[in-house]
Amino acid sequence: MFPISEEKQLERDERLENEQENQQTNESAGKLKNQGEWFVVHTYSGHENKIKVDMTKRIESMNMKDKIFDIIIPEEQEIEYKSGKKKITSKKVFPGYIIVNMIMDEDSWYVVRHTPGVTGFVGSGGKPIPLQPEEIGKILKQMGLGEGKPKFVDIKIGESIRVKTGPFANFEGTVKELLPDRGKVKVNISMFGRETPVELDYEQIDKI
Repeated sequence: MFPISEEKQLERDERLENEQENQQTNESAGKLKNQGEWFVVHTYSGHENKIKVDMTKRIESMNMKDKIFDIIIPEEQEIEYKSGKKKITSKKVFPGYIIVNMIMDEDSWYVVRHTPGVTGFVGSGGKPIPLQPEEIGKILKQMGLGEGKPKFVDIKIGESIRVKTGPFANFEGTVKELLPDRGKVKVNISMFGRETPVELDYEQIDKI
């Protein structure tokens, strides 16, 4: 889509950069965020973070904030417990891809497509095809964005749970307090014939 020669690339770069000097910053650009469509962009694997930074700089320098609103690298957090300590690491869901929220036209296509490290848009027959709402919704939810990951809202005070991971793994207890803002729950666990209050992450427990 929109093939362009090297000479025209340089001309358009210069024109778009000059437009920045002739236009005031669009103060409402932030309000337009996520008003476009989400497109999947193929990149060099392992360079996604650098490409995101470079693309953000191009968007700013070419005054395209009113057409290109957001760039995300699909990642999810993995939680591990080693020696009783919680460790959170980020894992790329789709290595070699980033997702851009934008209004697709010739200029916005050009800015994204010619960012160093970008090899093309995902589409059919050379035409970029936007993600369906349910597709981007699923990706954002997996990342903990959008509506967010479920926080065990069905767990109530007084219910019984079993601990899955951490130093109290396999112990059972009773929910005493919910701390949704922190993603934690306070539980009384029966240990050595007495109840011991502990604070656990939602991910560590299962309802019995």
